[in-house]
Amino acid sequence: MTRIKQMIKKFTHLILIKIYYIFIKLLPINGRVIVLEGNHGRNYSDNPKYIYEEFVRRGLDKKYKFVWILEDPNIEIVGRHRKVKRFGLKCFYYLAVAQSWIFNCREPEFLVKREGCTYFQTWHGTPLKKLALDMTVLNMGGESDLEAYKEQFHKSTRSWDFLISQNQYSTEKFKKAFAFEKEIWEIGYPRNDILIKGNNKEYIHQLKLKLGIPNDKKVILYAPTWRDDEYHDYEWYKFNTHMDLDYLKQHLQDEYVLIIKMHYLIMDKLDVEAYKGFVYVYTPEQDINELYLVSDMLITDYSSVMFDYSLLKRPMIFFTYDLEQYKNNIRGFYFDLFEDAPGPAVTDNAELLESIRRIDYEFSHKYKASFERFYKKFNHKDDGNSSKRAVDKLLHNLPQHPGDSSSSCR
Repeated sequence: MTRIKQMIKKFTHLILIKIYYIFIKLLPINGRVIVLEGNHGRNYSDNPKYIYEEFVRRGLDKKYKFVWILEDPNIEIVGRHRKVKRFGLKCFYYLAVAQSWIFNCREPEFLVKREGCTYFQTWHGTPLKKLALDMTVLNMGGESDLEAYKEQFHKSTRSWDFLISQNQYSTEKFKKAFAFEKEIWEIGYPRNDILIKGNNKEYIHQLKLKLGIPNDKKVILYAPTWRDDEYHDYEWYKFNTHMDLDYLKQHLQDEYVLIIKMHYLIMDKLDVEAYKGFVYVYTPEQDINELYLVSDMLITDYSSVMFDYSLLKRPMIFFTYDLEQYKNNIRGFYFDLFEDAPGPAVTDNAELLESIRRIDYEFSHKYKASFERFYKKFNHKDDGNSSKRAVDKLLHNLPQHPGDSSSSCR
């Protein structure tokens, strides 16, 4: 029965794509419609969220029709908007008639952008891991044909009209990795504005109440990246970690709580009932910026969360138990972070525990200079006003009279 349901689902999807292509040919573009999506529709977060909320602050949700693509349309969103199920009929309708797309990830190959539609690609992180055309090895969700992957990626980037960059380093990497020759807006990341504006005791206290995090303990945030070669299916990855929760609970529970934030590509559900009161797990739907703010330190590995978290000027620990495997056989890096890391790199749980205990002292002494260099290189554009700059630029490139329509088709 399950196989029959899968076949019906696949057939229905193919029919909807055909209808989408008909929409593109027959329907006029609506200059008022702006379609947004974050992390393949799995949450309301990242750069599209904070750009949209700047539109709302300016009252422009009354002028434009904002449509959010979501896997779960029950997710709460501020302002005036419409929510549609990802790749359902309504979703394809709005994708076809939209004057603008605002996405933060590469979309499937079947999603054709028509002439007259402007594609604003915000991307979703400063890269340590090699991207797209720069990759030299591919083992991602069952894909192993590197040249085919690069060709598909290159085809996708051709449809982007504008690209947002967090810093000068990213701008240079994006140009090459995406073979992107159009306009890059090096304006900092809109999603990081809240890390500057919300970094105060009152706001953090309110977030802890909202999230159910105790106020009387220090908070460790564990936010690792996904492993390309550990997956259930394409775009659905496993959560595997060498972190020993029993060991950490035994030694830390009196002083700390541990938040685990899984990457949005992870579908596993963690059973942490045995660690109740010590471990808090948040699903992909949770905006990670809120977790940054309530935490006192970050444990990560090779994730781009390090570049955003550094804005808070709080300690970071790098749990790199599979460094050689990841570097040589999974993705590879643009630079050797661990030659001059802005925090300790550890490979086992004993080292991790010791680093947690010593981190406040080491961060302010041993890693002070390396952190300052890291901060200066990667956070020079993030000043709390990136959303404003993004919307100013977006408005400059949107129709002057959003009620106008165009029937130009592709």
